[in-house]
Amino acid sequence: MNDIKQEQKDAHFEEDSEQDDAVIGIVFRRSLLIILIAAGLIAVVVSARWWLAREAPVEIVEAPLDLEHLLAPAALPSPPQARFTDITSAAGIDFVHDNGAFGERLLPETMGAGVAFFDYNNNGHPDLLFVNSDHWPFGPALDRPRPNALRLYENDGTGHFREVTAEAGLDGVHFYGMGVALGDFNGNGQVDIFATAVGRNHLFENRNGRFVDVTDSAGVAGGEESWSTSAGFFDATGNGHLDLFVVNYVEWSREIDIEVDYRLTGIGRAYGPPTNFAGTRNYLYINKGDGTFSEVGESAGMDIRNPATGNPAGKGLALIPVDFEGNGLIDVMVANDTVGNFLFRNNGDGTFTELATDWGLGYDRNGLATGAMGIDFARFANDDRLAVAIGNFANEMSSFYVSQGGPDLFADQTIVTGIGGPTRMALTFGVFFFDYDNDGWLDFLQTNGHVENEINRVQASQQYRQPGQLFWNCGDACGHSFVQVLPTNIGDLAEPLVGRGAAYADINGNGRLDVVLTQIGGPPLLLRNDTDLGHHWLRLELQGRSPNTGAIGARVKLEAGGRTQYRTVMPTRSYLSQVELPLTFGLGSSDQVDRVTVTWPDGSEQVLTDLAVDQLHHITQP
Repeated sequence: MNDIKQEQKDAHFEEDSEQDDAVIGIVFRRSLLIILIAAGLIAVVVSARWWLAREAPVEIVEAPLDLEHLLAPAALPSPPQARFTDITSAAGIDFVHDNGAFGERLLPETMGAGVAFFDYNNNGHPDLLFVNSDHWPFGPALDRPRPNALRLYENDGTGHFREVTAEAGLDGVHFYGMGVALGDFNGNGQVDIFATAVGRNHLFENRNGRFVDVTDSAGVAGGEESWSTSAGFFDATGNGHLDLFVVNYVEWSREIDIEVDYRLTGIGRAYGPPTNFAGTRNYLYINKGDGTFSEVGESAGMDIRNPATGNPAGKGLALIPVDFEGNGLIDVMVANDTVGNFLFRNNGDGTFTELATDWGLGYDRNGLATGAMGIDFARFANDDRLAVAIGNFANEMSSFYVSQGGPDLFADQTIVTGIGGPTRMALTFGVFFFDYDNDGWLDFLQTNGHVENEINRVQASQQYRQPGQLFWNCGDACGHSFVQVLPTNIGDLAEPLVGRGAAYADINGNGRLDVVLTQIGGPPLLLRNDTDLGHHWLRLELQGRSPNTGAIGARVKLEAGGRTQYRTVMPTRSYLSQVELPLTFGLGSSDQVDRVTVTWPDGSEQVLTDLAVDQLHHITQP
């Protein structure tokens, strides 16, 4: 692993240098005041010790300088208590993930599983889709049937669900599933399902609430031996049709896994890191508008190679399609596990340029690649600054990159924003921004869980099951820092899980965002948000023109109470998962909205006023 990291650093040394100089300058300027204050305090202490020494010698016990604590925000306000209630069983969810493990410790067994909120039957309520894995064909005979790869639950509007897998045409569908992407790829007003897998991927067309497998005719199966993880629909070419980006992890087979033979002392074979598996490249499928796709990843500039070996460099687990530059062109960032992340800038001509290192998003603040899992983005400070958050491996902080005066330079501000210390020990997969208390500031949630079920035997500080974590954004009062909500104040979100996928939706129409978390080899955790502080809210459901009927990529600016908030219609975020399409804005004590500006995917703008609060509004593109 150290050799691989050294190769990365050598390969990117020159291009890192310029970016490092810029980041160092930013950090220096922003930290100068803190450093001067610290120096002043040190001078006072030294002077005091000198005067004390003149009177009577005393023993001085020196403490090491804690720079992390020194640079962290001080005197932060206490976050409001969060109330997340486990309603999984009560809501009718009986899904249990099956990873097919039988003792060989094969890497895919610990890397699923995705989840999605979406309205499959257009009745206005977010339904739930779970991705399952499968039994291994080379494993022992089992006394239980093969699991359905997809399990669909219909929401009755009150937050109670009924399984509709069979009547939706998804019964008897078997493959080793990983993640899910949702989008109306054919522009008929119904959301379709794309599921990633170890092996062939699958596309299911929604035909009036019943799904039909159109993988082969659409041409999106991918490689027979590939291992795809996350995926997302978005308009990569600007022609209105939803294209499809598929993230691939590593070159894997049972034979390769056995040959790698990762072991832990005292345990034997274990679920290891991807460092000894070859990298891959991702797929970009361009929608031709006739129900078929053309894979153009290589010609579009997305086949990134290790300059030392010439082999594919990517080991992707998650992605975010986001317009970094605000120019109407959607870029793609990929979270790579143990190698540098990718940022594919959309050139507007069907090609992309990889710029993660140039923009400060490739590596952490020390110039090292992280075990990157889930990813999300947000304008968390209600201004022009864009943040990118990434969940990382155990003993690595979650990454929190913030743009610096423009879209093409980011600094790793994990520590100064308050995210660093509390996330260091967690092994994090799903992450997302959402406003859990509807105060108008986006908060941050991450779901955690180790990859090795016996990790505590070799690392006393680590547990296989880990509680989720919630961070409250304290807004203008503290410089937009985050404060961890204590585990005792987050309700059932503190229940230890082998957490993986994570998504959110308002499942009962009360304006508060509820959460679902998946775990390996066990049931999910459906958490109803019972945090009620009397804050107002506004929800918007955008209906775009065909073919992009879900208005994926639309940007919304809301002005209320002297504050401006920003959202993007983009269900693809977190880890292997999809969030609901409607947008939720917390308004705090503001009981009216001044203005809402919608920038539709085609660049046209629509201004709305006099929208009543505490309601869901359906907005149709003119």
